[in-house]
Amino acid sequence: MFDPTILLVASLAFLLAGAIKGVAGLGLPTAAIAGMTLVLEPRVAIAIVLFPMLVLNCWQWISTGQLLRSARQYAPFAIVLFVCVAATTFSTKDVPEQMLMILLGVVIALFVFVSWSGRLPELPLKYDLWGQVGFAVVAGVIGGMTSAWAAPMGMYLNMRDTQKQEFIRASGFLITVGSLPLIFAYARLGFMTGPLALTSLVMIVPAMVGFGLGALVRNRLSQEIFRNVVLVVFLLLALNLIRRAVFVG
Repeated sequence: MFDPTILLVASLAFLLAGAIKGVAGLGLPTAAIAGMTLVLEPRVAIAIVLFPMLVLNCWQWISTGQLLRSARQYAPFAIVLFVCVAATTFSTKDVPEQMLMILLGVVIALFVFVSWSGRLPELPLKYDLWGQVGFAVVAGVIGGMTSAWAAPMGMYLNMRDTQKQEFIRASGFLITVGSLPLIFAYARLGFMTGPLALTSLVMIVPAMVGFGLGALVRNRLSQEIFRNVVLVVFLLLALNLIRRAVFVG
């Protein structure tokens, strides 16, 4: 049976999260989890975000074309990310909910910082392999615990001066790869129950609707204003997560 409260909260969160991804190409799990954890436990929110995250990013990667190019260019990042997400998820299965809330709050705040910081120092091509491995390890550890690894992945792509179309293609590919071990691990650990799996599948619909609306916003409104408003909301949600963990939990 579907829980009506979970369905309502998750639908609203994914509608907004899809719109944010439609505008920026990133931020679906970050936004959806931040919204859902206002009333849901972190593990529940992470479980619900998994299938929409996989489907939207797989579609984003496929729709840009040149699939093998992404697989070849970012193979080191993808392999390390896959392994680290799986290892981290299994090894941190007993982390308390309070710790997860604090980590989620810090990760979301980091996402805001990276988004507001502007251009980062350039990563020379000769150090690209080490850059991919290093950022993939960080992204895998964060992603394995929170499913939200946009910040380290975005930092790497920014430091490589990745152009817009390539950024969309690469982020879609890497998030797709990272989603697979996370889904498997959550199913094996019992965090992804039958009702939560069905809820996650249903949430693909509002996420796609939001994604379409985000594309309209991107074409009609000031992306900079929208982006800044979203980041302020993210920061408030991050601070609220940390507050709940420290003073309520």
